[in-house]
Amino acid sequence: MNTSITHDNPSEDFAALKKITATVYLCQVLTFALAGFPLLAGVAINFFYRNNVKGTWLESHFNWQIKTVWVTLAGFALSGLVLMLDIQLSLVVLIPTLLLLIYRIVIGWSNLTADKPLKELS
Repeated sequence: MNTSITHDNPSEDFAALKKITATVYLCQVLTFALAGFPLLAGVAINFFYRNNVKGTWLESHFNWQIKTVWVTLAGFALSGLVLMLDIQLSLVVLIPTLLLLIYRIVIGWSNLTADKPLKELS
């Protein structure tokens, strides 16, 4: 499936890229039910189609989604390491990580449905 934006039919190509972006957000949501594996599938999709969205407002969503995965994986890893010491302390790391994941999915999805780029928070 070639979904790079062409001059022949840019609106259809862009719609396909927007669907791909929505699919990655869906993968991030499914992470809660399927033990994180969809998170990895979603970031693989991001990296595969990243050049196709370069220069469009969807590029900000791809960057947002990729950063979401890195932060979430770091939080999961830290929580797993801390779990060896204390389960309650591990939850202190895991719960904010999950809340941040939810926040980033909601913000990203709402901006995607409004056809808006994401502004990175510094």
